[in-house]
Amino acid sequence: MSDKKDKEAKAGRKGGSGMIIKIGGAVALLGVGGGGVFGLVATGVIGGGKVAVKEDKNPKLIKKGESDPYAPAAKDGDGGKGSEGEGGSEYRTLYFSFAEDFTSNLKGAGTLVQVSIACSTHRDYRVLLWLKKHELAIRSAMLEVLADTREEDVQSPQGKEALQRRLTQAINKVLVEAEGFGGVDAVYFKNFIIQ
Repeated sequence: MSDKKDKEAKAGRKGGSGMIIKIGGAVALLGVGGGGVFGLVATGVIGGGKVAVKEDKNPKLIKKGESDPYAPAAKDGDGGKGSEGEGGSEYRTLYFSFAEDFTSNLKGAGTLVQVSIACSTHRDYRVLLWLKKHELAIRSAMLEVLADTREEDVQSPQGKEALQRRLTQAINKVLVEAEGFGGVDAVYFKNFIIQ
C-alpha cells in the first residue's frame, strides 16, 4: 500500500507543476499577443491608422523661390519668383514699416529721440499680418524700450545695434503673448534724430 501512496504523491506533484507551466505559458502568450497588437495599433497597421500628431501652426521659414500660402495674390509688376536675389540668406525676407515715427524722451535726460522704424522676417506672411493687427500694443512696447534708453547708449553704432536688438525682443514678446509666436528677425532705423 505504501507503493500506491508513493505513486499517487508523485502523480500529484507532476500534475501540479504541469498546471503551473501551462498557466505560465498562457500568461506569456497573452502578454506577447497583447504587446504585438499594441504595437500594430500604435504604428497604424491596424485600427484606422490615425495617430495623433500635433500640427505646428507657427509661421514657417520661406526659402527664396518658394511660394507663401499666406501672402496676398501678387499684382502685375510686383515681381515673382525671379525677383529675389541669389546671394545672402537662403530665406526670403519680408519687411514691415511702421506708418508713424516714434518720439520719446530718453532716460535721465531732457533729450528727445525721434525714429522711423521698420522690421523684417524670414517667415511667412502671417508675421506681417500680426504686426499690423497688434501695431498698437507693439508701438507701446517699443516706446517703453526707447524711454528706458539713455542718450549715451545711442551715440555709438554699438549702442544703436543694442537698441535694435532690444526693440526686436519687445516686438516678439508682444507677438508671443498675442499669437503664441514672434517671428521678427531684425529692426531697422529708417530715420534716427536726437534733439
